[in-house]
Amino acid sequence: MSKHTFLRLIRAIARVVLGIIARIEIIGSLDFQNSGFIIAGNHVGRLEAFLVMLLANRDDIILILAEKYKQYAFWRYVARKVDAIWINRFEADFAALRVVLKRLEQGEVMAVAPEGTRSPTEALLPGRPGAVYLAAKSGLPLIPIGVTGTEDRVVKYRLKRLQRLDITARIGQPFHLPPMPRAGRDEWLQAQTDELMCRIAALLPPSHRGVYADHPRLIELLREQGSPFAEDKHLLAA
Repeated sequence: MSKHTFLRLIRAIARVVLGIIARIEIIGSLDFQNSGFIIAGNHVGRLEAFLVMLLANRDDIILILAEKYKQYAFWRYVARKVDAIWINRFEADFAALRVVLKRLEQGEVMAVAPEGTRSPTEALLPGRPGAVYLAAKSGLPLIPIGVTGTEDRVVKYRLKRLQRLDITARIGQPFHLPPMPRAGRDEWLQAQTDELMCRIAALLPPSHRGVYADHPRLIELLREQGSPFAEDKHLLAA
């Protein structure tokens, strides 16, 4: 079975399973994306990987797996079938980034959680610069996504009680980064990472914005774009 066929099979299974266990509301669309792009979103649960695969709806999506899963035969099998890239989440894995960048330049797409791990608080953690680095080097647009209802705690609680999940995925507008400068690269990467994380935060309810809840750029974005969350009325009125 080819990689593309295997990915289509996974998407088909995910579509059926998620359709049974969850009510999914998708706000926004990726349908207009016919070329490469990088999806970047918050990470609060394991279900998000399957949800994002459905949203992207591409046979050439790059899948990233943490090296800790190499010890499991199942994940090694999946990695081989989908040509996944193993990555060390705890240090700058430049070898893996080079492989990802090469595949992005060939027109593939990817989804990444800039936080680098599932948030134990269900709110945003500080972003890491990997997604921004790849977007800058590849020239591809970043597409922010904010997801709620996939929190591991919520999933376990509701499924144990045979209750369907209520999942919402808000898809933001794609944006390109300015060219990466030669000087002051670390500061630039941090500033652009903050920009990306604030765009993700703007798609999430206040309870999920974490360390970016009071970031000045987030407040600017909410005032520019508006907010569907009643809790933001005081910000919009200021």
